[in-house]
Amino acid sequence: MGPGDGVRVGRIAGIAVHVDWSLLVIFALLTLGLSTGIFPAWHPDWSPALVWATSLGAAVAFFASVLAHELSHALVGRAHGISVRRITLFMFGGLAHMENEPPSWRAELLMALVGPLASLALGAGFVALAILLAGPLEVDFGGTSEALRRLGPLPTLLLWLGPVNAMLGLFNLVPGFPLDGGRVLRAVMWGATGNLRRATRLASQAGQGFAFLLVGTGVAMVLGVRVPLFGSGLLGGIWLAFIGWFLDNAAVLSYRQLVVRESLEHVPAEAIMRTQLVRVAPQTPLRTVVDELVLPTGQRAFPVEENGRFVGLLALRDLHGLGRAARQRARVADVMTPAERLATVPPSEAAANVLGLLGRREVNQVPVVEGGRLLGLVRREDVLRWLSLHGNDALPA
Repeated sequence: MGPGDGVRVGRIAGIAVHVDWSLLVIFALLTLGLSTGIFPAWHPDWSPALVWATSLGAAVAFFASVLAHELSHALVGRAHGISVRRITLFMFGGLAHMENEPPSWRAELLMALVGPLASLALGAGFVALAILLAGPLEVDFGGTSEALRRLGPLPTLLLWLGPVNAMLGLFNLVPGFPLDGGRVLRAVMWGATGNLRRATRLASQAGQGFAFLLVGTGVAMVLGVRVPLFGSGLLGGIWLAFIGWFLDNAAVLSYRQLVVRESLEHVPAEAIMRTQLVRVAPQTPLRTVVDELVLPTGQRAFPVEENGRFVGLLALRDLHGLGRAARQRARVADVMTPAERLATVPPSEAAANVLGLLGRREVNQVPVVEGGRLLGLVRREDVLRWLSLHGNDALPA
């Protein structure tokens, strides 16, 4: 759902951390809001440089907290048989990418609960640390009390960060899929009914209901209605409605993804792979492929074989950046992707896993290989064609 892979920025405990470009938008808005609203109100005597520096630090610390929230999901999930290799931070927070559904409702429950609990613990810890550094405070968050004015930059940052993390934890506990609370709801219903699909459908419907509530609240705010906790206003209303729209799409998509995975779970790759392929040799001139094979065959990728063994794959995107002169001189072996660098699957691999591999590697085809021989290619359109022919009764409307 939602974000793509983004830019990889590091790895923690074997889990890759990616940052989506949309994060820059909310990061800038958060920094701007703190530096022009909350922190100047708390500290009217601070210099602009100190206000901006503290605001920037607070924004960085907030997304570090979101990362900790998602990392807790990933680590607990991994301990209970759920593969999570990547975390993506994006506009609406973070996402731990699960490569498989939880093996049991208990695993789902534990993985879902740990994120909000981590955020609540961080919130309490940050406030406690702020009090430890500054001493007991009587704080009016809407005013500019003397107690707030006496705070230094670090206690100020922590005193803002604590309640924000607590609100993040509480918001995620709302029982609407795919929020953590919705996953808790799904786990409970899964345990009660023994039916993962039914539990997912009900949790997704709850998520859509919550999403519609956010959209309605946002529209009311835009129209000038003052809503408790949210107030009123054009920008706030649009933002709340946008979050609701995003959650509605995520709830629907999450259910559809489960149904598609279940439909493909017991379908082997060899049942949907394409076997009628034009294959080329490593020494084939590249100009021959371009001039004589691409248009007549309609293939986007050509298996490369030598003495009956699969040695690589020549995809059309391998030709990008090559000038006409280079195409005239080069051979297939010069630009192909060697077999050892490709993600391949055996013929018995579940089509659901192949579909996940296509998404993770951002490729259009996966070679099906056995004993060094290429049996065929599974392409995205092959999966979609199979679903259109055999999976319509399973797919939601």
